Amino acid sequence: MTSMPETKPVPISRPVVIEPSRGWFNLKLKAVWRYRELLYFLAWRDVKVRYKQTALGVTWVVLQPVISMLVFSGLFGVLLQVPTGGVPYPLFVLSGLLPWQYFANSLTKSSNSLVDNTTLITKVYFPRLVVPLSAVLGGLVDFGIAAVVLGLLMVYYHTPVGPELLLLPLFLLLAMLTALGFGLWLSALNVRYRDVKQLMPFIVQVWMYLTPVVYGAALIPERFRWLLALNPMTGVVGGFRWAILGEQVQETQAFGPLFTVSVAISLLVLAGGAVYFRHTERTFADII
Repeated sequence: MTSMPETKPVPISRPVVIEPSRGWFNLKLKAVWRYRELLYFLAWRDVKVRYKQTALGVTWVVLQPVISMLVFSGLFGVLLQVPTGGVPYPLFVLSGLLPWQYFANSLTKSSNSLVDNTTLITKVYFPRLVVPLSAVLGGLVDFGIAAVVLGLLMVYYHTPVGPELLLLPLFLLLAMLTALGFGLWLSALNVRYRDVKQLMPFIVQVWMYLTPVVYGAALIPERFRWLLALNPMTGVVGGFRWAILGEQVQETQAFGPLFTVSVAISLLVLAGGAVYFRHTERTFADII
């Protein structure tokens, strides 16, 4: 008589209980880390979809800053002769355009990210913070490709590289945090008020001219220069340009006293945006 094979008991998995976050300051960053794989795939998906079925593909990443550089060089460099501290104006403006375009693109995508992922948000649970964060991280690919053009331009103009270049990643991180901070505010507001999507192109366009991208901060009269400090992108663009061009643009930037204020405002916006985003997150699936 053959004996029956022993069967191992099937382990019973414990049920997972999903509860809404409580408290204003419970950001649940550990949950975001657990879903880091989803964060990666969402960011990579945005990159692939952006250039899918386009004739020029990633060439658009290069054309956008190059064409803008040529237009601004003709208007502000040749006609208006904006002071650049002896730096060729194409190099001066491109070093400001790269961080600005990264910020502008990341802000636009993150502000619309929740609405663009309606199906995913209403059917699957995951930390909603992953969605706007993936939009900010996805823009790093475009930034890296466009940075090659800046490097070639520096070689063309024989621009020396100083130790300030080592601080460039910190200014890029500041641009990421600034875009994420405003993106959290706008993406949460966009769920309830769809006017945000209509306002974004206008906001970005006006914001660029309020930021010393095509001109140096020293061009603004000193009694009004404190207003630039209220713009967090002043510190980002000024610091980015200083890290690349060094002391050549020191006198045209005049961003030293403004930098601390700009950084403080960026961090306040990020902290406030994270708190507001988490507080309203529980209603996204019902309203969106």
